[in-house]
Amino acid sequence: MKKQLSFLFFLGLFLITIPLELLADTLAPRPNIVLILVDDAALMDFGAYGGEASTPNIDKLAKGGTMFTNYRTSPSCAPSRAMLLTGMDSHLTGVPNLPLFLPPEQVGEPGYEGILNNKVKTVATQLKQNGYSTYITGKWHMGHTEKTLASKRGFDRSFILDASGADNYEHKPYLPTQSKPPWYEDGQPIDLPKDFYSSRNLVDKMMQFMEEDTDKANPFFAYLAFQAIHIPVQAPKEFIGKYEAVYEKGWDEIKKERFEKSKALGLIPANVEMGAMLPQLTRWEAESAEDKKLKAKAMAVNAGMLEAMDFHIGRYMTYLEQKGQLENTVFVITSDNGPEASDPSLVPGMNLWLSSVGYHIAYENLGEKGSFNFIGPQFASAAAGPSSYFKFYAGEGGLRVPLIISGSNLPQGQKKDAFSFVTDVTPTILDIAGVTTLNPEFTGRSLYPVIKGDTNRVYQASEAIGVEVAGHSALYKNGNKLVRNGPPYGDNVWRLFNLQNDPGEMKDLAATDKALFDDMMQEYKQYTAKFGVLEMPQNYSVMGEIQRKFKAQIVEKITPWLIGLGVLLIALFLRRRSRKQVA
Repeated sequence: MKKQLSFLFFLGLFLITIPLELLADTLAPRPNIVLILVDDAALMDFGAYGGEASTPNIDKLAKGGTMFTNYRTSPSCAPSRAMLLTGMDSHLTGVPNLPLFLPPEQVGEPGYEGILNNKVKTVATQLKQNGYSTYITGKWHMGHTEKTLASKRGFDRSFILDASGADNYEHKPYLPTQSKPPWYEDGQPIDLPKDFYSSRNLVDKMMQFMEEDTDKANPFFAYLAFQAIHIPVQAPKEFIGKYEAVYEKGWDEIKKERFEKSKALGLIPANVEMGAMLPQLTRWEAESAEDKKLKAKAMAVNAGMLEAMDFHIGRYMTYLEQKGQLENTVFVITSDNGPEASDPSLVPGMNLWLSSVGYHIAYENLGEKGSFNFIGPQFASAAAGPSSYFKFYAGEGGLRVPLIISGSNLPQGQKKDAFSFVTDVTPTILDIAGVTTLNPEFTGRSLYPVIKGDTNRVYQASEAIGVEVAGHSALYKNGNKLVRNGPPYGDNVWRLFNLQNDPGEMKDLAATDKALFDDMMQEYKQYTAKFGVLEMPQNYSVMGEIQRKFKAQIVEKITPWLIGLGVLLIALFLRRRSRKQVA
């Protein structure tokens, strides 16, 4: 008895010597983590970053957490998703480019498999190994082979689209290269319900997975990968109307307004120039009255789709609150790349295909079921606000996007301008989740020390961060940026910018600061050698590769019909000849 009392006495002495903060950290439950990925959202698309769309739920999370204002991703969706979920450079994951964009010379090359390889682990796999329940709903786009489906890459439950995009109301494609979009639930192919709308159903399915989970005591990782605001841009009518007047002023004025807001919000310095509209783009004044009306509504649908997504995020937050889970949940919200500038109507034969599968581009019902909507390059440039270029390009408009980290026991109401990159998200999630042994081979770094205020830098001034997709390339180092943009809007010329003084990439320093340019070029060569980056073939263009694949697809589809027609004509000819001989 005396020994037991002595033991308890010394145990008590030991416990009271432990700092209260450490004891609280030890006893606190591990946080739930919700990763929300928006498709093709610009830096300023959320209300908290100055956008026109009403996003009160995202804004609430931004206000209650940390807004990163100097965060970059890749210019294309699949490479971004691969990096986001693994913490590794895309060339190490097997998804350095969209399969649709890969030239024949690169198909099957190491690192260019077009599907997530088994050399990397997803954040879901690592959290699952540490006692988390894991769920995904939404766009996957990293392969639907036996080994690459989300159900094989760490997710307990999955409801996924493994394609670059698809219709938001129906189970039908948005590109001629697609057949029926590949939707899967827990690894099995499925059809969509008839009353489907992507943002609503993805949240519904996430809540269903959580309700059906028998291990409710576990912390959870929920990955909501929305189709908003990818082409086709679609939203229920009730979310659209109030935005039409907002965009009637046109893209030139919207870009100026976002530029001024970005200065007021501290996203850029107050004394810098606005990134120019690209010279190939038309001015708003040059558009006909009919085209102005249609294009303003297209952008209104874009804002409406953001608001609809935010509405359903709010439903999910309410669900978590009712389950007593909201206070212990960390939200990570970001975008896979900048705003989508493609105008599919310019692709030869596209309008005919759209009509053949039941799409229309008409003002009255734009954004609703059956419509095929997109904002085009001018409004995409406007959405980029202070930045140049947009999705698919390595200009800041394609790479600089929002990042919000908010929730359980994290600092509130702060903005951080530390340079950060998409590969930092997985290490950050694992760090917040208390996974103590982070992979030393991660390309990215944890942002948790910056969030807590332990440091104001993620990368040292001497460190260079590179990114490359389809020949569009950038390298960041100590506030400087080396960049190359390919056609059709770029010219493949390397340029150098100081982003601290010139966030709009207006003043090329390549000739005036040759020493810095040469140093940055050497750093880029080291980046390509380290990660196995292949140069694109001479005269390569994304649009040329897409058109080549479109033509091949069309030929593949019509060849059996042509062969059948040929056989029929031969049979008719032989029959007619036989009858003549009998006669």
